[in-house]
Amino acid sequence: MPKHILIVDDSKTVRNLVAFIMKKEGFKVTMAEDGLDGLEKLYSMTDVDLIISDVNMPRMDGFTFIKTVREQDAYRDVPIIVLSTEGQDKDIQTGLGLGANLYMVKPAQPDKMVKNVKMLLG
Repeated sequence: MPKHILIVDDSKTVRNLVAFIMKKEGFKVTMAEDGLDGLEKLYSMTDVDLIISDVNMPRMDGFTFIKTVREQDAYRDVPIIVLSTEGQDKDIQTGLGLGANLYMVKPAQPDKMVKNVKMLLG
């Protein structure tokens, strides 16, 4: 069964690009347009293997989303990759401090992203 990836980003272009890259690698993909939508999708599915999330989003930002996901036992071990334009050390520290496994700065390099996803899904 293919691994299932949840992509959370308010930019449709980014969502579609990341989804395209992941589907090409054989992954199953679900997309959400912000943190709240991401939580709704996550709760409605039983098989999310990895999450790729932006930071700057309306309604619920990526940091709040990651914190909320990590506070629940069921999702404590789901790998999370932050994909954001915010590349300052403080943002990276915040993301990793809240429980993200990896912090990547946009624009994402497809090869690097695929390599990281495969590494985290191990």
